[in-house]
Amino acid sequence: MAIEKITMPQLGESVTEGTISQWLVSVGDRVNKYDPLAEVMTDKVNAEIPSSFAGVIKEIIAKEGETLPVGAVICTIEVEGEEQVEEKQMSVENELPPTNEQANKQPMKKQGGERGRYSPAVLRLAQEHNIDLTQVTGTGMGGRITRKDLLKFIESSNVPKADAPKQVAEPVQQAEVPKQEIAPKAGAPKQQAPNVPVQAGDIEIPVTPVRKAIATNMLRSKHEAPHAWTMVEVDVTNLVAYRDSIKDEFKKREGFNLTYFAFFVKVVAQALKEFPQINSMWAGDKIVQKKDINISIAVATDDALFVPVIKHADEKSIKGIAREIAELAAKVRAGKLRSEDMQGGTFTVNNTGSFGSVQSMGIINYPQAAILQVESIVKRPVVKDGMIAIRDMVNLCLSLDHRVLDGLICGRFLARVKDILENISKDNTPIY
Repeated sequence: MAIEKITMPQLGESVTEGTISQWLVSVGDRVNKYDPLAEVMTDKVNAEIPSSFAGVIKEIIAKEGETLPVGAVICTIEVEGEEQVEEKQMSVENELPPTNEQANKQPMKKQGGERGRYSPAVLRLAQEHNIDLTQVTGTGMGGRITRKDLLKFIESSNVPKADAPKQVAEPVQQAEVPKQEIAPKAGAPKQQAPNVPVQAGDIEIPVTPVRKAIATNMLRSKHEAPHAWTMVEVDVTNLVAYRDSIKDEFKKREGFNLTYFAFFVKVVAQALKEFPQINSMWAGDKIVQKKDINISIAVATDDALFVPVIKHADEKSIKGIAREIAELAAKVRAGKLRSEDMQGGTFTVNNTGSFGSVQSMGIINYPQAAILQVESIVKRPVVKDGMIAIRDMVNLCLSLDHRVLDGLICGRFLARVKDILENISKDNTPIY
């Protein structure tokens, strides 16, 4: 027998730690290769950690709710030796992820009383779609219901409905984690939990692992990156008229919306190509100027914020960017976003205008050097050619890491973005 270690994986290029939200196995359980061991949450993704070996769980080192750096040992597995080779070969089919045909042949498992066997991702999907989990066939270890099982039922429109809200209300408690301090990054001040008095009628909401991970990353960005801000107002009257004149035909032809945001992402990508210094990252003893222009976009759900990435945005058309925005947003809201969808971002554009905001100062998506807030487009009276006119105006707010960037280069970058946006027209701005 040999003892093998399972470590915290890296679930994204800028992800440096993860929080164990729930263990799916116990000490003494036998697992096959690829079986899920635990649910892990980061500020970017909710995922399962698969086993790299077939064997028996020897020791669980990381506790539920504990945040560990990438590479830290979370558990150990006692792996079969050479004397079990023949037995291992006979059970090789059980060590591989089941095919759809095999999954359909497996017996239905009733898990209504096994509260600890539902992962947070499964609970969230079940609540969103009102699924009675006792009626779902589980293909995971021991008949455990996986996220893929629910997605399969949802996509096939064969969604068993719950008779009562008991199934939704009861598992919510499983998402709770022990109250603890957020583990600070190296060099960051230790954060003490404030003593907040709780009075009658107050509601205490447990901090979920994903919210804790977001808090940790935001704290790191604010602590390590000296933020500075600058803003310009842009006359986008021509852009509004152009987009409004083609949006209905575009939707009918392509099947998805042509949003203003697609234009902004395309223009930012073009300006980044002209000002590559903005497309940089701080790396301690050096500044890394990235070759690829990969635009991160913020997509919010009711309880979390995800930042998927549009790769090589400078090489895509406005139509291509609009398609990716629609697809990535749909993935986030359906719980289908993959870790690779959030890797490689070099600059972030945040559509705060979708909430009606007209001015905001974003926190930089560490380790990127800047984030641009695109605010709401509003009609305002402005002076144009010596006369007062009603124009469509938008504020663009840039947050920058002052270690990497200075006001001069950022001012020139924003001026270029403003110039491109104000001169958009059917003649010089192709959609395809």
